[in-house]
Amino acid sequence: MHNPKARRVGLVGLTAAAALLAGAAPASAAPGDGSAFALNVALTLPLTGAVNVGPIAPSNTDGPTSATVASVNVPAVLSTGVLATEAIRDDATGVVHAEASVADVAIGLASLGSIGAVESVCDATQSGNAGSTTLADVDLAGITVGVNPAPNTAITIANPLNPPPPLPPLPPLGQIIFNEQIANPDGSLTVNAVRVSLNLASVASGNVIIAQSRCGPAAPPIPMASGAGLWIGLGLVGAAAIPVGVGLLRRRQAGATA
Repeated sequence: MHNPKARRVGLVGLTAAAALLAGAAPASAAPGDGSAFALNVALTLPLTGAVNVGPIAPSNTDGPTSATVASVNVPAVLSTGVLATEAIRDDATGVVHAEASVADVAIGLASLGSIGAVESVCDATQSGNAGSTTLADVDLAGITVGVNPAPNTAITIANPLNPPPPLPPLPPLGQIIFNEQIANPDGSLTVNAVRVSLNLASVASGNVIIAQSRCGPAAPPIPMASGAGLWIGLGLVGAAAIPVGVGLLRRRQAGATA
C-alpha cells in the first residue's frame, strides 16, 4: 500500500530544501547595460539642408559588443580615419565598460580644424559610474584644451567674420564641449568626447558628436549559492529523499512477496 505519511514528509522536506536554496542564492537584477558609437552627425546646412549620418560603428553590451569602421567622409562637414567602439559587461560582477575612439578627425565645417585622436571611456562599477576623455593633437580654431579635459569643458567658437574693435562682434558660431558628461535619469552616464554644437543658420545648425560611450548603472553581482546555506540545503534535499526512498523500497518488497 502507498504510505501517505512518507509521501507528505518527503514533499515537505523537498519544499523546505527548495526554499532554503532559494534563500542561499541572493536575488539579483538583470546586469547593467552599455553602448557606444564613434560618430553621429545631425546638422542643417543652408545649401544642402539636413545632413544626418550615423550613429557610426555602434556597439552594445547585448551585441554586437565591438565595431570598427576604416574611415568616414561627410562632404563639407568632416572626415576621419579609423573609428572603433566596444561595450562589454561582466555578468559575474555587474561591471560595465564602454569606449569609443576616432583617429585623424578633420572638421571642414566652418574650417574648424583637426584632432589627431579622440577617445571616450565610461565605466560602471558597484562604486558608481565614471567617465573620461582623452585627446591628442587638438588644432581647432585656436582653441586650447588639455589631453584630459575636465568634464563639460565648453569653449565658444568665435565668428571668423568678426570686425575689428571697437565694432561689436558678430554672433558666435556655437560651442565645442569636450568631455561632455550627462547623468541620465535611468542612472546611466553618457560621455561625449567632443560635441560640436552650431547655432548659426547662415553656416550650420545642429550637432556633431565624436566618440560617445554610455554605461551603467552596474548590476549586483550574481554569485552561485555557497557556504553554509548551500550545504544545509543539500542536506535537506538528501533528508527529504530518504522517506520517499524507504516507501518505494517497502512497496517493491511487498510486491515481491505477494
